[in-house]
Amino acid sequence: MKAIFATVALLPLALAVALPAPVAHAQRAPVDVRHELTVELDPATRLLRVADSIRLHGEGPVQAGLSAHYRIEQASLDGTALGPGRVRGNLRIYDLALRGTHRLELRYAGEVAPLVQTDHRGTLQGLQAMAGEQGSYLPSGSGWYPMIGDAPLRYSLTMRLPAGQRGLVAGRQVEESESAQGYRARYTFDEPTEGIDLMAGPYVVQTRELDVAGKGVRLRTWFHPAISGLSDDYLDAAARYVKRYSTQLGPYPFDEFGVVSSPLPTGFGMPTLTYLGVDVLRLPFIRATSLGHEVLHNWWGNGVYVDYAAGNWAEGLTTFMADFAYKEAEGPDAARAMRLDWLRDFAAIPRDQDTPLRNFTSRTHGMSQIVGYNKAAFVFFMLRAEIGDDAFDRGLRLFWEVNRFRRADWNDLRKAFEQASEMDLRAFFQQWLERSGAPSVRVETARRVGEAVHVTLAQDAPAYRLRVPVELLGDASSRREVLRLSGTRQTFVLPDAKGVNAIALDPDLQVFRLLERADLPPILRNVMVAPATRLLALGDATFREAAAGLAQAFLDHPPTAADSAAGHAVLIIAPFAEIDRILSAHELPAPPEQVRAAGTAKVWAARGADGAAALIIAARDAQAVSALRRALPHYGKHSWLVFEQARVIARGTWPMQAQQVRVTD
Repeated sequence: MKAIFATVALLPLALAVALPAPVAHAQRAPVDVRHELTVELDPATRLLRVADSIRLHGEGPVQAGLSAHYRIEQASLDGTALGPGRVRGNLRIYDLALRGTHRLELRYAGEVAPLVQTDHRGTLQGLQAMAGEQGSYLPSGSGWYPMIGDAPLRYSLTMRLPAGQRGLVAGRQVEESESAQGYRARYTFDEPTEGIDLMAGPYVVQTRELDVAGKGVRLRTWFHPAISGLSDDYLDAAARYVKRYSTQLGPYPFDEFGVVSSPLPTGFGMPTLTYLGVDVLRLPFIRATSLGHEVLHNWWGNGVYVDYAAGNWAEGLTTFMADFAYKEAEGPDAARAMRLDWLRDFAAIPRDQDTPLRNFTSRTHGMSQIVGYNKAAFVFFMLRAEIGDDAFDRGLRLFWEVNRFRRADWNDLRKAFEQASEMDLRAFFQQWLERSGAPSVRVETARRVGEAVHVTLAQDAPAYRLRVPVELLGDASSRREVLRLSGTRQTFVLPDAKGVNAIALDPDLQVFRLLERADLPPILRNVMVAPATRLLALGDATFREAAAGLAQAFLDHPPTAADSAAGHAVLIIAPFAEIDRILSAHELPAPPEQVRAAGTAKVWAARGADGAAALIIAARDAQAVSALRRALPHYGKHSWLVFEQARVIARGTWPMQAQQVRVTD
């Protein structure tokens, strides 16, 4: 299961399609699966009862896997009773040999876990089935229903809940009733999908019918009473996104789209719906950015499925067509700023921790998001520049038409763009998917020869094939050129350059590359993703305990001992009264002017005398430190922040200047 998360600090929200984890071995034979489930859930007692009649059609051996937590009341195959199955780890497995069409019947019950509060790091590792009167969530990857290997499935599901509760699963709602005796609803999902997630809560439901090019789509909000007043705004926004992507790609692939509030501080995306925390939904920017990302996932990830064994393309493509596209709509400066954030984040990854884009399957920590979301989105940005806007749009539509409700991989994407552009793109995709790292491009020399300028570009071996923009700067004017770099060192002749006195490399950041250290003012992410970080916590015992908790929430890796070797990243957390002393002792710069405003905590990134990354947090007291735990992990792209308890009152990132080389005679 892949989590999405949000706090007031995250712009845009990093959302993801929810991925069920197979609960048995990978499927060894093609099999068609359709579930007919009846689910009864009492959130007050947390008792779950399920009856599942599964139609299986195929040839060969398959495995049905259910969480061993549940008590089997009945199990049969084609009317013949089955034993209890075999238990392996936390799974109860039935080994089946198929020949044609069969019917597997299971009845089981058990008490699910209580609803728990967790942070986004906890959700990245997966959630168990949980229930409570403020909300219940049965994730597909928790084994609450039988998974047939990794085979896609169709289903019809009837749920029964106590009065005052309402619930849903992905799909089309075909029946719904509510009375003093309780709530009942039936859903169907007739296209193959990868899992079933069930949500319930004390929801207020509002509905709007939308017509998109003759296709009816039902939009619904399932909100806790405290935020039900936001429904109209969310329905308006959802309608805009459904229309936008239906026009761009093809008709919306489902009959419904719902926005569902969650008591958890995180959220998930599934076919036909998105499940977001109550506090997240209160944030005004969610409607303007993250909601569109989730709507688009109904094409990419939930409409065309990801072949995870061959890498996850859907997160990068969705990030490019949603989060980045919204920045492009704001203007070129906003789009460049987002690309700069991506490059800064990538530069913060230790080189031995980087992985090829092909290896990305799901977001498990900050580094995987930097590669699987940001780098992938940048690759699509460069691909569009390579083949042109029209061919790129044709390739997207072709990819959708050919692969609708099928699993697809990066090669299927490449073939669609090759057909649309009539270009061979194998080298482009190979270098960006199969290689870790990024090119390190530089202007080696710029010499004037008559009225021309000879520019030599260099990169490390093995060379990438790159489309490198440069800007020719003069006293009164400038112009842009694109240079095709394919070797480790190439010289290009730029004619008509009489008044040019400097060359700027890729000033608009159109190439995914390693930025020079001098171009990279420090950001929080440098310490967040460091493989070894020293924690230096001052103050009394209560303050140091709060500091340790913040470090656990913030760092991707546990901190090392404070007296470990120099050269490691360092995280300093100290009371206001002691911060100057600790900075002086470790030869770190004084607090910058930007963080001297009032606040209960000040945070800034720096570099030590040895060049190692440093992050300093000065706080009024232990309570001010603890208040940062939820918000701080989502500000990795920033250089400095000022907090008033959990609320940011000032923030910023120090600017970057494009690399320039003077033209010599």
